[in-house]
Amino acid sequence: MAEFESTDNLVIASRVLRTTLQKSRDLTSAIDKTGPRLESISQTLPSLEEAIKSIAQKCSLVAIRGHVDRAIGPAAAVLKVFDTVNGLQGSLSCDPSSHLFRYLSLVKQLEEALKFLSGNCALVIQWLEDVVQFLKDNTVDDDFYLSNVRKFLKILGELQAMEARSRHVGGPLFGALEKLECEFKHILMENSFPIPFSEQACVSSLPLPEPVIQKLQAIIERLNANNRIEKCVAIYAEVRSSNARATMQALDLDYLDISLSEFDRVQSIEDHIDQWENHLEFAVMHVFDIEHRLCSDVFHKVGSDVWMSCFAKIAVQSGIHNFIKFGNSITKGKKDAIKLLKLLDIFAVLSKLRLHFNYLFGGKACVEIQDQTRDLIKKVVDGACEIFLELSYQVELQRQSTPPSDGSVPRLLNFVIDFCNQLLEDDYRLILIQVLEIHQIWNYQNFDSEILSKEVYKIMSAIELNLETWSKTYKDSTLSCLFMMNANWNIFKSLKGTNLGDMMGDSWLRHHEQAVEYYATVYVRQSWGKLPALLSEEGSLVFSSNDLVKKRLKSFNEAFDEIYKKQSNWVVLDRGLRVKICELVVRIVVPVYERFMKSYMPWAEQGTSPTKYVKYTVDSLESMIRSMLQSKLGKYDSSSTKCRHLIGKIKNVVTNHFSSSPAAA
Repeated sequence: MAEFESTDNLVIASRVLRTTLQKSRDLTSAIDKTGPRLESISQTLPSLEEAIKSIAQKCSLVAIRGHVDRAIGPAAAVLKVFDTVNGLQGSLSCDPSSHLFRYLSLVKQLEEALKFLSGNCALVIQWLEDVVQFLKDNTVDDDFYLSNVRKFLKILGELQAMEARSRHVGGPLFGALEKLECEFKHILMENSFPIPFSEQACVSSLPLPEPVIQKLQAIIERLNANNRIEKCVAIYAEVRSSNARATMQALDLDYLDISLSEFDRVQSIEDHIDQWENHLEFAVMHVFDIEHRLCSDVFHKVGSDVWMSCFAKIAVQSGIHNFIKFGNSITKGKKDAIKLLKLLDIFAVLSKLRLHFNYLFGGKACVEIQDQTRDLIKKVVDGACEIFLELSYQVELQRQSTPPSDGSVPRLLNFVIDFCNQLLEDDYRLILIQVLEIHQIWNYQNFDSEILSKEVYKIMSAIELNLETWSKTYKDSTLSCLFMMNANWNIFKSLKGTNLGDMMGDSWLRHHEQAVEYYATVYVRQSWGKLPALLSEEGSLVFSSNDLVKKRLKSFNEAFDEIYKKQSNWVVLDRGLRVKICELVVRIVVPVYERFMKSYMPWAEQGTSPTKYVKYTVDSLESMIRSMLQSKLGKYDSSSTKCRHLIGKIKNVVTNHFSSSPAAA
């Protein structure tokens, strides 16, 4: 009774399978479109029906019933899914741009259908293989049935491989995914625009609208599900890097490629460094910041490793290394004093951007950028400290040079004063202290909070000793006094009320002020102090001789002319000091000359050549004295001669030699 009941069930199952197979025959025209392989599968499917029906009818063994029952349902499902797959493949031949989200939905359905087809084929294959093995074990010798089952197993194997073929180059799913990649690139390019370089550049919002980001995210989700995220990242990095480079190109960054050898010849290198500072800040705070946030938003569903890797590609491809390379080139240039200021400028920018750098480039994907940035900072710190700590020694090296032949202020003195004052301005002072502290920590030294003031004292002491040494090289002691008067006045006036003056102290400034008075007194006494004695009235009154008057006038004229001629090339550039010195000379010489001429003019004018002895009037003599000690280039005020624009004005005269060899001061 049980055997008949089992046979009835198999017949019913066979009818179900027959119905399903009939549906398969109706799909023959659609299947034909898939090519010879699918056509072969379609033609062979009816044999499955006959094979299973024959097995069910001939097999009277209850043990095979379960295997056949389990195979019938999945076999029918295979045919249904196969129909669905063919329909979806046809739908995916359209362009995804018109209905992107519908297209993505169809792709997902195709993925699931192929996966379901592959899974059900695997089940049917497993159970039919059990049937074949059972027939063999029970010595069923009907080769016809076994042959049909094996053919159907082969067909199922072909259907099971359909998913892999669809994903392979040329397959329907492969083509659909390629279309999505193209659409991904198209959307990016259509919505990517260079950022304008301005202080008002917007960093609060992303450059892509939210609907665009949602489209990109949906495509990424589909591509990632098919293990194509790397291609997606490559496309994104390519488009956004190109956009970032377009932004950078608008800044005219050709100077970043200037070679180290060209730096020494290019006079506008300081301007390039200023540009570098502004451009780097713009790149980090605007361009890279936006790309960082955009990468995070677009790729956040696939993990931080992916979007950080993508951002790193964008940063590198858009030129972050060029900025770092330029900074490195600056550190390799000449180690002169001007370079110290530029290194401090570079450090200030890097310090200002430190938090942004850490935020943007802190991940594993940006290790190379991190290493290069740290290396640049180390070179900047070491280079700045090396130059600063050697400044006093560099000043000493200039001691063997010669002072100005006209007794004016050495340019080195102006340079040192202005340079130290600039270092002590709040901006540079705070940066320099920070750099010195970092350098000492790196070298395992306890930070000396007074290191800045100590080094400045050493520099000023060195320049003072230079002045004393130079003053002794003049053969004329009067010119030596004029030189020291000029130098001390320049120190006093330039430092009074400045940061450098405050550091050196009031007593130090008073010392130089008193030195001016001392050297001015000695200069006037040694140069002009002997002239009044030549016009003494003592012999004239006693002898009342016009010869004696003429003789004294002649001696005075000769002495005056000699002094005037000798000092005609001497210079006191500071107008106030020059007026003061000339006034002292006028007070010593002119009143005596005026009195003498009033008393003895008639005596001097007697004879055939009166102008031979009366060479100067009182006014002309005073005018000549007041016109002395002026530069041949014109009248200068000390404020105009100070190196207000330190870089460029005296660099070619002083700083090019300041770090290597002694030069004329």
